[in-house]
Parts: sequence; C-alpha cells; structure tokens
Amino acid sequence: MDHAAADILSVLDRCCDEFTFPMLDNGYVYLAATRLSLHRSDEDWAMVIEVFGFSPRAGLPQVGVHSFGSRLHDRDDPGAFASAQAYQNYLAVHPHDDSRYFEPVAKGDWQDAEELVAVGPAEVLLRGRSRRLPALDEYAPHGIELEDPSRASVFELCRYLAAVEREFVLATSGEQRVSVRPDMTRLLQLEEWHHPNVVDTAERPSGSETFVQLARVLETGAVSLYQPTAAPNTHWRHWPEGGTL
Repeated sequence: MDHAAADILSVLDRCCDEFTFPMLDNGYVYLAATRLSLHRSDEDWAMVIEVFGFSPRAGLPQVGVHSFGSRLHDRDDPGAFASAQAYQNYLAVHPHDDSRYFEPVAKGDWQDAEELVAVGPAEVLLRGRSRRLPALDEYAPHGIELEDPSRASVFELCRYLAAVEREFVLATSGEQRVSVRPDMTRLLQLEEWHHPNVVDTAERPSGSETFVQLARVLETGAVSLYQPTAAPNTHWRHWPEGGTL
C-alpha cells in the first residue's frame, strides 16, 4: 500500500465499519483524555489514536492505543489463536489496525468494588509513582462536577488525573509505537482535534476535514497541510454519552 490519501481514508472508513476506529462517545468507556500522532517512512504510514478512560468492564483505568497503518509492527503471535485459520481470519478482519491496552494506574486499595474511589486511602500509584488522591473540592476547578458530592467515582478520578498528570495517563513513547514499524518517524502529534461522531454511519473520516488533511500529511510528509478550521472537540465534556451503558 502506498501513501495515497484516498487509500488511507479508505482504511480508516473500513475500520469505522468494523468498529475498530475510536468512538469517543463509546457507551462502555468514560472518556478522560485523547492524543493522536502521525508516523511515516518512505514505504509506510501510520496513525495512532490514544484514548485514556475507565470502563467498569475492564476494572482498572486503561489507555487504549489504536494503531492504523499500511503495515503494522509486531502483530499478535499466531500461536495465541485457536488455529491457523483463526489467525488468518483475524488478519483478514484487521489487516491495517491493531488495538493494545495499558494500565497506567496500578490496582490498589484506592478503588472499591462499586466503581468509586475508596474512602481512607490517600494515594494512587501512577506509572510507578505515588500520587496523592485529590480532596473532593479539588475536582471542580478542573470542570469535574461530582455525581455524588460525598464520593468521587473512578471515572471522575481519571478525568482529574488527565487534567493534572496528562503525560502519565497517556501512552509512553514505547506504548505509542507498539504497532508502529521501528523505521518510521513521528511527523505530528495532536493533543486535540475535531473528531467525527463515527457512531453515526453518515460520519466517516473521509468526510472529516481533520482526517482528510491528516491523510494528506501522511501522503506528502508536509505537516503544513494540516490547517483545520473546525474547533477541537476531543475533550471529554463534548462526549457526555461515553460510559453511560
């Protein structure tokens, strides 16, 4: 596959149809932070979208690293599949996308069984570093209105950590590049952008100004082609349906 913008957009559109392109209003994930990066070599292109948040089904806060590219690095081991046919089926469905998940916040007594921040513990371990848990009145200055004024939920703590420890809740350099081929150079990293509401089948990357421009950057290597006019919408406040299922 070459770097043609039309081909890149076709890959992203197909991933939307296969539900592997990030939906920021995913009903199973309370969104807390996002980041996007573009990577390129003479032979290949890659786009990585990071999504940090909390899914009660996962149990712990996670950063999902969603990679899309012409050729991906370090695909899943065929031995992890039930059969050779199962592995081929996986590649057929996911020829240009991979999703990996990492847990920047360690399991501990800071979290109780009801998706709430436990009363009593004063610290949480973030990327191996001890961090003080916020007092209840420290959430509001970051635009986080507690659903229960007497207790913080885990997803509300995630949003607080995203506000004050953003670099530690999003992917490390190695995690960001987990599926990116080693010879590729990062061209661009975005902390915010205008993301299509892909839960609506009428909205796809190929119809998004943002992703059309990003595809052109990957095609040409010219970062100056990214000149968006749409206001960024990747902050969690723009996606109130996230996590509500």
